[in-house]
Amino acid sequence: MPMTYLKTAPGQPPQTAADVADTVQVMLARLRKGGAQVALEYARSLDGWQGEITVTRSQIAAATARVPQALKDDIDWAHDNISRFAEAQRATAQDMQIEVRPGLIAGQRQIPLGAAGCYVPGGRYSHIASALMSIATARVAGVADITACSPPCAGAGIPDAMLYAMDLAGATRILTIGGVQGIAALAFGLFGAPPADILVGPGNAYVAEAKRQLFGPIGIDMFAGPTDSLILADDTADAETVAADLVGQAEHGANSPVWLATTDPALAEAVLDRIPALITDLPEPNRSAAATAWADLGEVVLCDTPEDMAGFADQKAPEHLHVQARDLDWWRTRLRAYGSLFLGEKTTVAFGDKAAGPNHVLPTSGAARYTGGLSVHKFLKTVTWQEVDDRALPDLARVTASLSRAERMEGHARTADIRLAQATPEAQAIPSAG
Repeated sequence: MPMTYLKTAPGQPPQTAADVADTVQVMLARLRKGGAQVALEYARSLDGWQGEITVTRSQIAAATARVPQALKDDIDWAHDNISRFAEAQRATAQDMQIEVRPGLIAGQRQIPLGAAGCYVPGGRYSHIASALMSIATARVAGVADITACSPPCAGAGIPDAMLYAMDLAGATRILTIGGVQGIAALAFGLFGAPPADILVGPGNAYVAEAKRQLFGPIGIDMFAGPTDSLILADDTADAETVAADLVGQAEHGANSPVWLATTDPALAEAVLDRIPALITDLPEPNRSAAATAWADLGEVVLCDTPEDMAGFADQKAPEHLHVQARDLDWWRTRLRAYGSLFLGEKTTVAFGDKAAGPNHVLPTSGAARYTGGLSVHKFLKTVTWQEVDDRALPDLARVTASLSRAERMEGHARTADIRLAQATPEAQAIPSAG
């Protein structure tokens, strides 16, 4: 796969992953033992939050009243898109049954989880869309109890618009708490919440590590790292648009890589020329985040053919994959490793991040090679069942006993023998189907 790197990524200093893991392990041990009191201590010391953790209905009503109607209308519009897409996904997850052989019936059921914990990140940005993506999707899936939490913003609690979105999306309760202590509140069932069956939602390195350490007895959506984006473009693409799309994703954070692969040298050079000015034009802290991400992690790769670009994309397995090239149908069917795919110059990753409908909680760091993003399916258990009658019993018992003894599992074989012995004489006399 011939490629020429016009800009390489020098990378960043090694992350202190071991330090983060150790810190989280200690915090979770304290939180598991001390419960809500320890979580409250962390909220006071780490977030500076002196208020109550559980948001009351009157506080939600007051926050809703303060949100401008135009913004509420926009949040409603995005919520409608996200819910409608989730409902269409839910319709694809069906109960079913099949008669595998005469007398042997098997099936599956789709059972919603009982309780979900949705983490909505705060801090530098107010992630209104993340509230909709996780909470509304859980609600559409049929989860009965949904606890949402988010860190307070500058000592003022959860921003009004986020509270409105969390309530609109269907949160059973909302907690003003973030970080490891917020994840623990969801996982351990603190502040009146039931213990979560699954933890979902993006967060910083400490949040991600807390989810990783809790995974097993509790489900999680995915192991998530910094967001990443790849654009595939040919000579039909507009350099200003491509550069703006790359910068728009780089502003997520200093550790958020963005990549461009193209077959057009002129486009590549134009994008490289334009990006510095677009970054400079951003406000802070977006400017510094995008500048560091581009300098340390940004790449521009020149490929010989569209197939080479597709191969590069399959290797990267990006969270967001944006195609700005001719023959979009070919790309849609050819590409096979991405969190979410954005087709055409009229589309932008920001549409998916905020309001288009498909979920924006997506696999990062190459995880798209083996998993997709958050969906209603994450909140459903696909369980199976089976039932047998005398028509299938002789062969089923015989084969089960045979395979069990071949595996030296005599106890298994005897449970099959018992069923055959208990069968009616008519069933025992049915000749083997071979």
